[in-house]
Amino acid sequence: QVQLRESGGGLVQAGDSRKLSCVAFGRTVITNAMGWFRQAPGKERKFVTSINLSASSTYYADAVKGRFTLSRDNAKNTVYLQMRSLKPEATAVYYCAAGRTVNDRLTMSSASNFASWGQGTQVTVSS
Repeated sequence: QVQLRESGGGLVQAGDSRKLSCVAFGRTVITNAMGWFRQAPGKERKFVTSINLSASSTYYADAVKGRFTLSRDNAKNTVYLQMRSLKPEATAVYYCAAGRTVNDRLTMSSASNFASWGQGTQVTVSS
């Protein structure tokens, strides 16, 4: 079982940047795709971004494209989510997830593809 631990959340001003990290422990994680989802208060969890094993393919939700960048360091079993130009609507709990690497955007953006989840880290963007 893969265990995931997120960090980097906090309170920021609109327009600021923030970097989230997710470290994976346990079973071999280097074979996994990694992703981030977020859940705003009273809303369903939504896809943010994901990356395949080799980092050759990265997928983004339209709402964050061009402002968020996902990267991974397999030697450290860590993924990084750099968020720029944050907007108040980005306020949510951000969850890191590990799943299967599939060369398909639809699958890589689906929560059902990710079997392991972290506890989440709160990001609050004030206007």
